[in-house]
Formats: sequence, C-alpha cells, structure tokens
Amino acid sequence: MPNIASVLKNEIARVARKEVRGEIAGLKKAVVTHRAEIAALKRRAQALEQALRRLAKAGAKAGPVGVDEGAAPSQRFSAKGLASQRKRLALSAAGCGLLVGASGQSVYNWESGKARPQTKHLSALATLKSLGKKEVAARLAALQEAA
Repeated sequence: MPNIASVLKNEIARVARKEVRGEIAGLKKAVVTHRAEIAALKRRAQALEQALRRLAKAGAKAGPVGVDEGAAPSQRFSAKGLASQRKRLALSAAGCGLLVGASGQSVYNWESGKARPQTKHLSALATLKSLGKKEVAARLAALQEAA
C-alpha cells in the first residue's frame, strides 16, 4: 500500500506543474509579441536613419541655406575664446553684452557653455574680435551715453 504522504506529494507536484505551465504559456505569448514589436521598431529606426542620411547628402550637395556672404567664418564660437576676448579688452560681461546687443547674464551663459549665442550675436562677437581696447572703450562710452 502506497504511503499517503508520497501520493499527496506527487499530486501537489502535478497540480503545481500544471499551474506553472498555464502561467508560462501567457508569458511566452507576451514575449513573442514584444520581440516582434522590437524587431519592427528596429526596422523602422533603421529606415529613418537611412532616410536621414539621404537627406543629409542631398542637403550637402545643395549647399547651405540662408548663409550670408562673408558670414561663414563668423559662425564659429568658442566659450573659452569669448572669455579671453573679454579679458583682452578689459570688458565686463555687462559691457560686452551691451556691445553685442545682449545682456550680461547671456554673456556669462555663453562663457560657461550653458547657452550658445544667436546668429546676430555671433556676427557682433566676430566684429568685436577685430577691435582694440581704445576702440571698444569709445564704442562702449557712446552706447552708454545713448542709453
């Protein structure tokens, strides 16, 4: 005669396997659908990247749009360069901002790398590079008198 404990143990194991199989079946279906969605998203991302590369190539062939003649060299900006220019010209951030048409806080943000100057400010910063201390002081005095 079989031991009641072993029969009970076998029955519990059989019922547990049946329950686990039922739970796993639902999870397997979910995994299959997630993998299919991931594969579709990867294909879509790859197609978009290819389209972006094609557009970039077409844009490069067409040339830059809206660039003024002679403005290309002034489009470069360096936060360190701006700080050294201010130091060379003995300008405060507020004075530099007044000369280029921005606020002193904007100049601080440009120098710290938190922000980048707009195109109109970039051209003003480029002209500032060509000026000397005396000329900058004269322009700053004229601007402060007008204000």
